[in-house]
Amino acid sequence: MWENESLRLLVTVAGTGSFTQAADRLNYTQSAVSRRIAALEHRAGGPLFVRLPRGVRLTPAGRLLHRYAVDVLDRLARAERDLGVLHAGHGGPLHTGAFATANIALLPTALRALKDARPGIEVAAVESPTGTLMRQLADGTLDLAVVSDYPYGLPSADGITTTVLCEDELLIALPRRHRLAGAEAVDLYELRDETWIQSAYGDRPTMLADACARAGFTPERIMRIAGWAGKFGYAAAGLGVALVPSLAARAVPGQLVLRPLTDPTLRRTVHVALPDAPLPAALALREFLHSAVAEHEEPRSPG
Repeated sequence: MWENESLRLLVTVAGTGSFTQAADRLNYTQSAVSRRIAALEHRAGGPLFVRLPRGVRLTPAGRLLHRYAVDVLDRLARAERDLGVLHAGHGGPLHTGAFATANIALLPTALRALKDARPGIEVAAVESPTGTLMRQLADGTLDLAVVSDYPYGLPSADGITTTVLCEDELLIALPRRHRLAGAEAVDLYELRDETWIQSAYGDRPTMLADACARAGFTPERIMRIAGWAGKFGYAAAGLGVALVPSLAARAVPGQLVLRPLTDPTLRRTVHVALPDAPLPAALALREFLHSAVAEHEEPRSPG
């Protein structure tokens, strides 16, 4: 009902106490001011100004509408400023997501660098499997996600673009007392009689199952543990072995060692996923992610 320009005119007339001065300030003619105020009074259902011999003053209805007009114009001005900051990439909300091991060090490192460079950005982060992250990007819930092709390949989503961030080697986590703990590299076949600690991925074939098949065996004992803390705990207790992405190396407890595998295919590709029209802050974060990868030197074995 109320046009922004009409509300701005109301506030300016009230502030100057004069149609003439308001016209000069807003670059209107005095007759245009009179017409617009008359139209505003018609919409308000009565006079907003008392016409005096020398200027005008607000009526009670005018004072009421003036309070609302000041609030509306202030909110719009703040929205305009915030949008400008958002579009410049220097502030505003940024919703990010990543799969579990990318949240151990990779994404937090990049987000810290982003916050240091652009402290006005309000970061929100979630952790989900890649498929969920891609759906959240597609429906606008997320502005950027770190995703991977493990264990089932990288899903596609309409309006989402992915770029390769890094190759993440899969290592084997062994208790320090394990017979292969001192090996330079481990052949999967040497682990054919082990219990394998895996996430609860269900019955779909995984990269591990394919690699074991190439090595000439099928894992007979699998322990389903969803979280990485639990996997590390079971492995450290000598209850099984686990594949661990190098991104997770910083979280591996001292009771375990990480060893590379002789199968070069046991690696995953990590991607940055963005909507087709990304926020400038999301593009900046993508650059910080690439920097985090370039500077990242993971130890093969903790301790």
